[in-house]
Amino acid sequence: MMLQELEEKLKNLSGKIGFYYHNLVTGERMEYGSQEKMTAASVIKLYIMATAFQRIHEGSLKETQMIVMRKEDYVPSCGAVAYMHEGLQVTVMDLITLMIIFSDNTATNVLIDLLGMEEINKGIRKLGFKEALLRRKMYDVERARQGIQNLITARETGALLERLYEGTLVSSEASKRMVNILKNQQLNGKIPFYLQALSEEPEIAHKTGEDTGITHDVGIIYGREPFVVCFCGNETDTPAFDRAMAEISLDLYRRGQEKS
Repeated sequence: MMLQELEEKLKNLSGKIGFYYHNLVTGERMEYGSQEKMTAASVIKLYIMATAFQRIHEGSLKETQMIVMRKEDYVPSCGAVAYMHEGLQVTVMDLITLMIIFSDNTATNVLIDLLGMEEINKGIRKLGFKEALLRRKMYDVERARQGIQNLITARETGALLERLYEGTLVSSEASKRMVNILKNQQLNGKIPFYLQALSEEPEIAHKTGEDTGITHDVGIIYGREPFVVCFCGNETDTPAFDRAMAEISLDLYRRGQEKS
């Protein structure tokens, strides 16, 4: 697929679309609506993970700290923790891992309480990100009804992923650990949908997000020419965009393989 064809495909999708692509070998880029502020859904969890690792790196948070889960913390939707018994003990690193690989909303909210919403936003700015904003917890229906949403852009999220790939987000060791968590993602129906069926099974480090009319997937696809790709959709036809993500990701991967 030529990049012009890709732009046409994105234009034909309904709603507000943000797209960012960067070939990490050749430097080739393509952006479409990449600076549009988008309702983040679960992609905001990438930024929460980064700030948690920053706090661990600074020594103000211990990854082995034990947290006792309380019934009042449990929220429905994504994840596993809400289905476990009250009093379950998990570490801070367990919460980070669950937040990413299962998009666990309960784990996320407990981390937000632990780190502090204001402090997370300060941490996001400290890491150099200017657009991402955490304004409410997961499954906070009341604040969502008031139009209070967490925000991201495709371009800035792409920049976060690039720094993870380069080993420059928080530290080399922290970046490596965050990438490994993202590689264990269990929600694989978008970017990886066709890629995971290939004989070479390329590694993919990614994070999804979804809500009514919202669907995202952002990640690093490894191959001969690794690349970052971010798909963000608000007020869109989510099944159609999910299919487009899968098809475009496969086309971009093949493009890199054929050129090498």
